[in-house]
Amino acid sequence: MQQRKIGRSDLKIAPLVLGTNTFGWSADHQTSFAILDAFVEAGYNAIDTADVYSCWVPGHGGGESETIIGDWLKARGRRERVVVATKVGAQMPNWGEGLSASYIVKAVEGSLKRLQTDYLDLYQSHVDDARTPLDETLEAYDRLIKSGKVRAIGASHYDARRLSDALRISQDKGVCRYDSLQPRYNLCDRAEFETAAQDICVKNDVGGICYSVLAKGFLTGKYRPGVDNSESKWEQMVKQRYLNDRGLRILSALEEVAEEQHATQAEVAITWLLAQPGIVAPIIGVRSVAQLNDVINVGRFELAKREIDLLSAASTP
Repeated sequence: MQQRKIGRSDLKIAPLVLGTNTFGWSADHQTSFAILDAFVEAGYNAIDTADVYSCWVPGHGGGESETIIGDWLKARGRRERVVVATKVGAQMPNWGEGLSASYIVKAVEGSLKRLQTDYLDLYQSHVDDARTPLDETLEAYDRLIKSGKVRAIGASHYDARRLSDALRISQDKGVCRYDSLQPRYNLCDRAEFETAAQDICVKNDVGGICYSVLAKGFLTGKYRPGVDNSESKWEQMVKQRYLNDRGLRILSALEEVAEEQHATQAEVAITWLLAQPGIVAPIIGVRSVAQLNDVINVGRFELAKREIDLLSAASTP
């Protein structure tokens, strides 16, 4: 399977990243192992997690996802076959938060222990920390890279201005730079990334590893007028946000292209992302192997220009 380079780093990944915020929450230990096995067996190699996953669950303190991945890495061996990405900065209950040098040093040791590894392939700033100077954060990461504990760094939830400032500081000070950005990006939510951040990523070789790629499930096609999915609060929220004239145009275009490609609508929606400038790989989060199978062929086919143009026109903000 084609490998894509993350920014200017030496990390190369297949064109789909496994998001694991479901691990230890809606996917138990056994199910998480099965998902990881199926993902790697299908030819993919990038796993994305965060220290805070899944602290929002009652009784959890964070680190549950990293712990399961660490158990899997130990059980399966061959650490070098996967690219492990985790994050720091969001609030960990009874642990801390932010991107100060002292907290990064503390947090990285926790992640390494839970993941049962002596290095992280990609260490990402989970949320921006306006209280800590960018210089301090980047210099702390630089020391981790020089010590061999981290191979490359990335940013998540950074707006275009802060990403640009961070890249400038890295160049001026001669320290490591962000080689990836995690933006929310999908056929329904295009403006946030395309307005400014995309241009910065393209011009500076920063690899986009986007999340929410199926617009909370809307792009799978399961949320349509007249289709009753029990009208849960989640469904009501998704329909309120996306089920409008534009959303219906997007679903119609997805259905047409999916039929032409003999693929699922989810696979087509994700493959459209792979054709966009600045995007290295989308992140897909699943709760079961069955859900993973709905997107497993991403990276094995390409959309024709006419199909890309059709989807782009239907989803124009």
